[in-house]
Amino acid sequence: MFLRGLACCRPGACIGKHALRKPPLTARLAALQERRHASTSEAPLKQTALYDFHRAQGGKMVGFAGWSMPVQYKDSHIVSHMHTREHCSLFDVSHMLQTKVHGKDRVKFMESLIVADVAELKDNQGSLSLFTNEKGGIMDDLIVTKTDQGYLYVVSNAGCADKDSAHMKARLQEVKAAGHDVDLEFLEESLVALQGPSMARVLQPGLSDDLGKLTFMTSVLTPVFGIQGCRVTRCGYTGEDGVEISVPSGSVVALAEKLLANSEVKLAGLGARDSLRLEAGLCLYGNDIDESTTPVEATLVWTIGKRRRQQRDFPGADIVVPQIKAKTQRKRVGLISTGPPVRQHTPILAPDGRLIGEITSGCPSPCLKKNIAMGYVEAGFSKVGTAVQVEVRKKAVPAVVSKMPFVPTGYYTGQ
Repeated sequence: MFLRGLACCRPGACIGKHALRKPPLTARLAALQERRHASTSEAPLKQTALYDFHRAQGGKMVGFAGWSMPVQYKDSHIVSHMHTREHCSLFDVSHMLQTKVHGKDRVKFMESLIVADVAELKDNQGSLSLFTNEKGGIMDDLIVTKTDQGYLYVVSNAGCADKDSAHMKARLQEVKAAGHDVDLEFLEESLVALQGPSMARVLQPGLSDDLGKLTFMTSVLTPVFGIQGCRVTRCGYTGEDGVEISVPSGSVVALAEKLLANSEVKLAGLGARDSLRLEAGLCLYGNDIDESTTPVEATLVWTIGKRRRQQRDFPGADIVVPQIKAKTQRKRVGLISTGPPVRQHTPILAPDGRLIGEITSGCPSPCLKKNIAMGYVEAGFSKVGTAVQVEVRKKAVPAVVSKMPFVPTGYYTGQ
């Protein structure tokens, strides 16, 4: 998942579909799936409620996080990427784990697992946060929303669904045994993301309330094009203005058809989603962050609430909080290079050729016509503008540490 800034290339600011070689995203995403789920590689892939719809629309299905998901449709990955930047695209993200946390002690329960200051959130406001372990490692990233319906709404990654649900259940047993009032509800609803600068024009006709009142990281329960029981949250994983819509699975095909009836909207798959999030400087769990990474190393200190830092009452706080002042030996950075594209595990070298880090994600940027990447380097090389090298095909290629997001964001803040 997510955040910290970007916006979008507008028409004329981006490169056309023939400007870059198509990156082998299918293979890269499939390899990630294989690494994450090697122990269950024989298990049948799960299907979302849109599976048959994807097939009928020409979706190329691949295994990802234990699910059969579309990596692209009839359009190329780059065409889908550019359409999202210039218009808007519909993504099926129903493989992600949706959870409701009920009970009067729900905030304390959730704060015992994550780094966010949930108590300070306003009604229907959400925050990116992190599950951390006692060593300060990141177990997953998530969005938690404090609803006005008497529950917390949590969305976390598909690749960590089993781990996250087991982690929450284990903690639930502990707090309930101590007499606290908390319950978990794992949802079966579908989840779709409508992302791009024209999202509001597309969605507004289907809402009774003014979408302009729904700002970035806020959420509302509302019918959508007459479909009851939907939750619309203004967020996403592309850097664009967008929403994620939790919808009853029996109605998700009808919703998708209604949205796609607008010529502004096209379907997009995992391939475009990956390059869009990388241009936005957003982490992919399992690549850019994992249990060996602390929030400080990952430059995600901003996700830790001020009160939480002061009270040191989140898992791993005694390790993470001192790192904020003392710094860490390594740091996540953005990189820009030309020449051959860089991929995960590409070595990062100092100007003298010494190994100083490793790429965690990389691809050619359809908007910048340059190679973009993120990775971890020794802290002394983390300053924006620092010249480094990346080793591609056993050759050192010049690169420069760059500010993320790589492309400006279009998040709607009401301004």
